[in-house]
Amino acid sequence: MSSPTCRIRVFFLQGITRDSTLIADAAVHCAPDLPIRIFDMCRAASRYLRFLPTAFVLAFAPLSAVAHPSADPAVPTVELSAEASRPAPNDMAIASAYFEASGTDPAKLSEHVNGAVASALERIRSYRDVKVQTAGTSTYPVYGKDGRRIESWRMRSELQLESRNLPALAELLGKLQANLALSGLQMQPAPETRKNVADQVATDALRAFQVRAKTIADTLGRAYRIRHLSVGYGDGQPIRPMKAMAMRAEAAPMPIEAGETEIVVTVHGTVELTD
Repeated sequence: MSSPTCRIRVFFLQGITRDSTLIADAAVHCAPDLPIRIFDMCRAASRYLRFLPTAFVLAFAPLSAVAHPSADPAVPTVELSAEASRPAPNDMAIASAYFEASGTDPAKLSEHVNGAVASALERIRSYRDVKVQTAGTSTYPVYGKDGRRIESWRMRSELQLESRNLPALAELLGKLQANLALSGLQMQPAPETRKNVADQVATDALRAFQVRAKTIADTLGRAYRIRHLSVGYGDGQPIRPMKAMAMRAEAAPMPIEAGETEIVVTVHGTVELTD
């Protein structure tokens, strides 16, 4: 195996013995992994060095082992963040309505519940701006006081309605409550609305980050450049579903107040302060 690239480092040792052992030991200490013939060369060289007034110690060291200071000093960095928000109109509503009944005969109970849901679906389909899907159906036994004997069965079927036409949905919910119970209503921005507002808020947050970074750099008398950025999206105010309502025999449109949702964008980043 070939020896690593070496270079000779010369040390001036004042008042040190000129013994050849010192030179050999220095070579071993500096480069123990080199071939033994290099050590022999050191011993041979010591014969000439002993006649000089000052001893020269020759040490062989791999270039890779020589530490060189970094050409560029560490660049100072600053961690900072900025936040922006804007309100987005709640232009979409999601409602949950269900039909629930009990009976001792599971087959008749299922026929009764399915009939009520089918009738509700027929009415919902007459509203073109309202989307509907089955949210789930469940049947479970009702036990007696002893907790062992099944006395009856309870069945529940739920529908989920979605619409951006709030007046039409309010009218439909008013009619459905003649047979169905309303378990929840959520108001939120439609996906397109949320995206458009979020893009605007992201621009505001990035500009705020840039202004903050420049302020810090100017205060310290430095220039700056961005090393890393992360952008997070969220809602400042969580959407809360309304409590379950079972107002039956109500044909009047259901009152709906859409309101707004705060869209929040947070920017985290690292900037380097340069000269």
